[in-house]
Amino acid sequence: MGESRDTLLSLAGVDLVHGDRVVLPGLHLDLRRDERVALLGPSGAGKSTLLGVLRRRLGDSAAWCPQQHGLVPQLAVYHNVYMGRLAEHSALANLWNLVRPLPGPWRQVAELCDALGLEGLMRRPVGQLSGGQRQRVAIARALYQQRELFLGDEPVASVDPHQALRLLALIEARHATSVIALHQRELALSHFDRVWGLRDGRLVIDAPARELTLADLDGLYPDADGQTGEARSRGRP
Repeated sequence: MGESRDTLLSLAGVDLVHGDRVVLPGLHLDLRRDERVALLGPSGAGKSTLLGVLRRRLGDSAAWCPQQHGLVPQLAVYHNVYMGRLAEHSALANLWNLVRPLPGPWRQVAELCDALGLEGLMRRPVGQLSGGQRQRVAIARALYQQRELFLGDEPVASVDPHQALRLLALIEARHATSVIALHQRELALSHFDRVWGLRDGRLVIDAPARELTLADLDGLYPDADGQTGEARSRGRP
């Protein structure tokens, strides 16, 4: 992949905070159009904080799939997915849709559910689903938004490796640009164009995936294979 893509968003020396604590001080990075970015790092490294900043700055151009799903357990799969585009309909239409699903949205959501292996579950309350099924509902809701970019906070953490590959392929088919937090390092190298790696409050990896190895990514995790050294920094100093 070339490096001449349009820049959608730049952070130049920005302090990223969570509450009253600076999590990532003086962060520099660029998000480019048509680039799939894997976001890696140990728990607490600031992945969710960075995704939150990207989401706020990108606004309505970004579809969002949160780590905790953000679903309403009492509502059916259909209604949870439909919520991704509530703002596009009037309050009366949304109220009516609770009782009698609108034909157009029903067909669109059904197509997504079929693609995500949720066929036959459209009317089932989300609270009755397994963790992996709820994860797929959250992805369906994000895809249903039909926005330019996809932002996901560990959207394939609750599924098996085969399902993870399938879900990433579906996301890729609908979004040329994405930033997805992962813990599966092999997927970061095989299914993404670029890797951002966070550790100890710093962006220590910012490089094309093709230039990285598993050893580079292992260095992000202090307990990986007994390593304690810091990951090799690439891209920005």
